[in-house]
Amino acid sequence: MSNMIKQENSLLKEFTKGIIKENPSLIILLGLCPTLAVTTSIANGIGMGIAASAVLICSNIMISLLKNYIPEQVRIPAYIVVIASFVTIVEMLMKAYVPLLAKTLGIFVPLIVVNCIILGRAEAFANKKNVLESIMDALGMGLGFTLSLLLISMIREIFGYCWIDFRNYGVKEVLTLPVITKDSELIIELFGKKIEFYKGIFVLAMAPGAFFVIGLILAVINYFKSKFEDKEIL
Repeated sequence: MSNMIKQENSLLKEFTKGIIKENPSLIILLGLCPTLAVTTSIANGIGMGIAASAVLICSNIMISLLKNYIPEQVRIPAYIVVIASFVTIVEMLMKAYVPLLAKTLGIFVPLIVVNCIILGRAEAFANKKNVLESIMDALGMGLGFTLSLLLISMIREIFGYCWIDFRNYGVKEVLTLPVITKDSELIIELFGKKIEFYKGIFVLAMAPGAFFVIGLILAVINYFKSKFEDKEIL
C-alpha cells in the first residue's frame, strides 16, 4: 500500500513540476522562439501548445519504449528521427483539419523537431524512465508550455487589439471585451456623448511586444520567488 502511495506521489510530482516549478517557457526558459513568435493571438498560442504537447507525449512514449534498443552512439539522431516522425503526423493532421491555423503557424510547426523542450525531455528523462513516468512528465511539460503560450497570447491580444479573434477557426464573430468596439476602441459614454478612451497598445501585437510581455511576466515571477526565499531564510 505504501509503495502504491509513493508511486502515485512520484507520478503527481512528475506531472506538476512542468506546470509550475520547472515550467519550460517561464522558469527554465526553453522553447522561446515559438513562445515569442506565435503568441500574437490566443488561437495561435493554443494551437502551438497542443501541437507541441502531442509531439512531446508521443515521442516520450516511443523513446522510453526504445531506450534499451537504441545504441548510445546514435541516440540523438535516433531521437530526432522519432520526433520528426510525430511532427510530420501532427503537421499533416493540422493541414487536414485546421488548415488556417496550420498556415498561420507556418514554419513553426515543422520546427517543433528541433524544439529544445522536446529533445531535452527525451535526453534528460524519457531515455532513463519507464513509460508511465515519461507520459506524466510529457503531460506536465506540455501543459506548462501551453499555459505559458496562453498567458502571453492573452496579454498581447487583449491589450494589443482589445479583442479575442477566433473567426478563422469556426467562431462567427470577434469576441470583444465589454464596452470595446470592433475598431479596437474603448468608448465611454458621458452625458450622452461617446468619448474615445483607449485604442489598444498595438506594440504588444508586434514583435517587440513579445519581449515586453515575457520580460514583465518573468519580473513578476522573480519578485514572488525572492519573497518566498526571504521567508524561508527567516
